[in-house]
Amino acid sequence: MDTGVNAERAWQVPFRFSQVVGGFEIDQLLNKKEGEIAKIFIDNKFGVRYPNDKAEYFHSAIMRIHEEYDNDASRIWANKPTSAEVVRNFLGFKGIGIKVATMAANILVRDFKIEFKDKCCIDISPDVHVKRVLSRVGLISKDAKIEELNYCARQLYPKYPGVIDHPVWEIGRKSCHKTNPDCINCFLNDDCPKLIY
Repeated sequence: MDTGVNAERAWQVPFRFSQVVGGFEIDQLLNKKEGEIAKIFIDNKFGVRYPNDKAEYFHSAIMRIHEEYDNDASRIWANKPTSAEVVRNFLGFKGIGIKVATMAANILVRDFKIEFKDKCCIDISPDVHVKRVLSRVGLISKDAKIEELNYCARQLYPKYPGVIDHPVWEIGRKSCHKTNPDCINCFLNDDCPKLIY
């Protein structure tokens, strides 16, 4: 849901959808056809870009949870799996790339305290804010590709590279703006060479 929209709006979509259809139980969701989901997205002004594509992903996710995970999404991360297994499970969903797959695994560990056997495959998400901050402090090149970003995080903390994802993302959103960065109020101010692009 986050293509071209801010994170807060993207995260509201499932909640707002549940309000429209009267809940978020799998039985209620299974009754919705892809076209109905797109109509709900459009009619209720969820603000997602490409609502037909997002409806396809949403419907596909419902069907995958039904068919592959016996109607229980928590089976994606059940039984203390490896981080690689969880990221791979998320990559199996239509429309999910490495950014969202690693971010989802990271959220499970960080915010929901789900236990994995390891955290070594939870990479940093290749987000514009993260890339901007790490390049400005001189840890990656200005035009770094995903691989450079990932290996930078793996070098910094091999056991759990994604641990720096959220704090760096917050710095990028709150102070290290693309233009007019608020360097004075950034806690990296003393260590940043202030390479403003």
